Amino acid sequence: MARRKPSLVVAACAAASLLAGCSGAATIASKSPASTSRSSAPRSSPAPPPSTAAPSQGLPPRSVAPNTPRRDFGPGPAGHGLQRFYHQHVTWKACGPRGDQCATIWVPLDYHHPDGQSIIIATKRQPATDPAEREGSLFINPGGPGGSGIDYLSYVDFGSSVTAHYDIVGFDPRGVGRSTPVECVSDRALDTYVASDPTPDTAAEIRRMQQLWTHFTRGCVQHTGPLLGHVSTIEAAKDMDILRAVVGDAKLNYFGASYGTYLGATYAALFPTKVRRMVLDGAIDPLESPHASEIGQAAGFQRALDAYLRYCIGQGSCPLGSSVPAAEQRLNAFFKQVDRHPLPTSSSRRLTEGLAWLGVIVPLYSRANWQYETLALSQALQGNGAILLRLSDAYTSRNPDGTYKDNSMQVQSAVNCLDKPEHATLKQIEAGKGAFLKASPVFGPAAMWWPYACSNWPKKPSWPQPDYAAPGAPPIVVIGTTRDPATPYEQAVRLSKELDSGVLLSRNGDGHTAYDSGNPCIDDAVNNYLVTGTPPKPGTMC
Repeated sequence: MARRKPSLVVAACAAASLLAGCSGAATIASKSPASTSRSSAPRSSPAPPPSTAAPSQGLPPRSVAPNTPRRDFGPGPAGHGLQRFYHQHVTWKACGPRGDQCATIWVPLDYHHPDGQSIIIATKRQPATDPAEREGSLFINPGGPGGSGIDYLSYVDFGSSVTAHYDIVGFDPRGVGRSTPVECVSDRALDTYVASDPTPDTAAEIRRMQQLWTHFTRGCVQHTGPLLGHVSTIEAAKDMDILRAVVGDAKLNYFGASYGTYLGATYAALFPTKVRRMVLDGAIDPLESPHASEIGQAAGFQRALDAYLRYCIGQGSCPLGSSVPAAEQRLNAFFKQVDRHPLPTSSSRRLTEGLAWLGVIVPLYSRANWQYETLALSQALQGNGAILLRLSDAYTSRNPDGTYKDNSMQVQSAVNCLDKPEHATLKQIEAGKGAFLKASPVFGPAAMWWPYACSNWPKKPSWPQPDYAAPGAPPIVVIGTTRDPATPYEQAVRLSKELDSGVLLSRNGDGHTAYDSGNPCIDDAVNNYLVTGTPPKPGTMC
């Protein structure tokens, strides 16, 4: 029921080893769909009052435990006005086996009132491997909203020429992970929300959905406090300009994937003359309406599903049938059956329709994972939901012990609803059902409820939309993949035209985002641009 914007990357066990647990035999690197915020009851205790202590110069914990004095709110650096943040002194400390360095950086809670309370942004960098060739820092973001740039640093593989020329800097945007976090509900309540019905089709099911969402939003207000109204992408982009200045760069170098392209395009719109080199991979069109975006994403997932089904059928013995239409009907029937009768798994948890829906979506993010989709569906159609449950848990960053690795499932709606508030009544959702079903007969019944997420969101945006033409910016490389499920290719085409200096680079293929996905043409074009500043020829198709 929450609006999905594309997403963070998660690492999970390969489906082949799921039955035995994560043994490390293989990994399924799923560039997963945006985490929906489908939740219920508030946390067991409210956040303690802010502390005025300075933040730790190492990495703070991912989130603040109940009854622990908070160190992520405070007065911030000495001085007055916004410039005190630009001129703050930051100490980088060793924090990893590869020579990584970590620091926490103050930014204003509210840019309208920079002399008020401050929050922290957690950062981590890998120093350039060739100090003689170093050109500055390359900031990175994996998407979400809610993805951790600090975690992204550990698995994105930039070319050796890029790592020689740049310090690679990952950061958790405001509200995310180790930075001052959005917190809404307990892990147990989040379990209830994630497992809830994504396709409510009776009055009782709709009331249950409304109750869950009300509990979730109340929990966000109670436990996140004033930060909840200040986690917009515009504010995160303003934070990036402070980070740029703090590391000593006159202009920003940036690589953003998925939602990270929205963040990057917003920075370019706000600070066009501060851009040096920028790559936006798996692009979002920031000017597209939420409704159009939701329908487009449903169509994107349908396109990816159909490509997978053709592959599955071509492999022989596809568990869903011998034709794409027959397979789609079988999958729809499976979702309805699980809605009525959740499947047993290898644990005490049962596979609900909500969990099954997420489990089916995850492998669509990478063609390399399609074989695990087949394995998971084969098992589920025989009455065992264990593999689909593990895939769903990978999507939501849920640990086997019931805790969550990060707060991505909670921060997503807070950002989305500030960026593009959308009010949709139940009557309007029902009236728009046909468009979603036309876009995706399989995913449409769930996607039609995404607009409801922001209908009664308690916070409103406080910043006007910037000029996404970004006049005065140097060439910005915009990458789209032709069968990307989460960020449909058409959005990259539009963004490349909306930016005055946009240069479109395309990958003809399957899966979410293009760089570091096994396409040398894409990788070489991006690496060359980041190192030399020469963009690929506009319209290049790889």
